[in-house]
Amino acid sequence: MSSNEAALSLSTLNVSQLLAAFRSADPTPGGGSASALAGAIGASLLVMVTNLPKSRAATEEDASRLKRAGEECAARAVDLEAFVDRDSDAYDLVMAAYKMPKATDEEKAVRSAAIQTAMRAAIDAPLAVILACAAAAEHGEVIAALGNPSASSDVKVGFELLGAGLRGAKENVEINLGSVKDPEYVARIREDVTALESRFARSQRVV
Repeated sequence: MSSNEAALSLSTLNVSQLLAAFRSADPTPGGGSASALAGAIGASLLVMVTNLPKSRAATEEDASRLKRAGEECAARAVDLEAFVDRDSDAYDLVMAAYKMPKATDEEKAVRSAAIQTAMRAAIDAPLAVILACAAAAEHGEVIAALGNPSASSDVKVGFELLGAGLRGAKENVEINLGSVKDPEYVARIREDVTALESRFARSQRVV
């Protein structure tokens, strides 16, 4: 399977096919897609807990909060599923920019600008994964408090997978920031990542 084929179809592969794609010699799917997938599974596990009977929701208000948290986590799971493909697409953009001609000064300038644009797209993809994982974890606080107590281990696994997705995506952000020439942009992205890590850490304390 070529990287372009994988980028178009990762989210529609069955588990065996997807794992085979990760094992292949193609650079995509890579760590960014794996991070998004981990987050998607983590958010989905939290949704599952909200759908179990015998929750700790003692009032209609609690039941509404639990339902809403499940809906939000489901939305983040769908986002993260899309990001599995989006990361591969971003990688292809970067590779295409690096392959542009550079024989003349004009070509070099055009190529350099294209690389910088592609790098920002390659940062946007894992940054979106970090945001989605942090958001799912915040809603997971409600699920941890009000979900079926017998599913506490599922909640913990969900948070662990969200954490893995967030940390993996951060690694991709960092490696791509090293190729960005705009120091103000780099500083702003790092501040955003730090803030999202703090949001996730606060949510994780409830588990």
